[in-house]
Amino acid sequence: MKHSPELTEDRETDEAVARRFVAARRAARALPAYPGPLPATLEAAYARQDAAIALWGEAVVGWKVGRIPDAWQARMGEDRLMGPIFASRLQEVEAGDELTFPVIPGGFAAVEAEYIFRLAEDAPIDRTDHDPSSASALVGSLHIGVEFAGSPLATINELGPAVVVSDFGNNAGVYVGRQINDWRDRPWSRLVCRTWIDGREVGRGGALSLPGGPLAALAFALNRGARRRRPLKAGMVVSTGAATGIHDIRPGQRALVGFDGIGDLAGRAYALRPLEETP
Repeated sequence: MKHSPELTEDRETDEAVARRFVAARRAARALPAYPGPLPATLEAAYARQDAAIALWGEAVVGWKVGRIPDAWQARMGEDRLMGPIFASRLQEVEAGDELTFPVIPGGFAAVEAEYIFRLAEDAPIDRTDHDPSSASALVGSLHIGVEFAGSPLATINELGPAVVVSDFGNNAGVYVGRQINDWRDRPWSRLVCRTWIDGREVGRGGALSLPGGPLAALAFALNRGARRRRPLKAGMVVSTGAATGIHDIRPGQRALVGFDGIGDLAGRAYALRPLEETP
């Protein structure tokens, strides 16, 4: 079966944009502008994300979920977005561990306080109507954590949610911390957190900072994953959204994320070099 020229051109564009993003990430090289025509829809953006996942060639062990700003939701038709977490970018963090945030010089970099689920069961491959209750039934544990948002493109957030989706959801790593053992019995309102950069408080919030809370974000990931034919699996993690906001960080700066009554996560940013050499 032959594809129309329009479909062929779109597929070639998706792959070309994905190649440029992946090459820039591997080379730790900033992009001066979006490397192609901007994606007009979320479907186009996810097609580019899928192409980039294939090029990256690494197991996807979870998904980050981010909120689409109110001003974009009518145009995009959704209130959240997702991006892959790769095996090498997922770190289990013990108390006292130093986190490291690899910044592409000239690109985008930020830290986000997150509540992170780990699934105990596979999601049904074709179910697209999960709600917070059905999503909760698949959860094995809930953890405190940090998402390191990062991209070769400094203007990624300014260009809108479709652009964010197209470059791995603006994700460069997820750090999974201490388990919250009593989360099913604790009111979401009691899960609060704050973020500091170089000792200055830059944000405060908690599990209810985003509409519907963490389980709404998980339900979205389950539904979107099924629609993309990427159903979530047991053992995967889902990072549910920036609980205190998105906080820019530069090489040499330190971040501290404190989860009241549970624990702290702290680390520093450094300038990433090609082949991810450790400073």
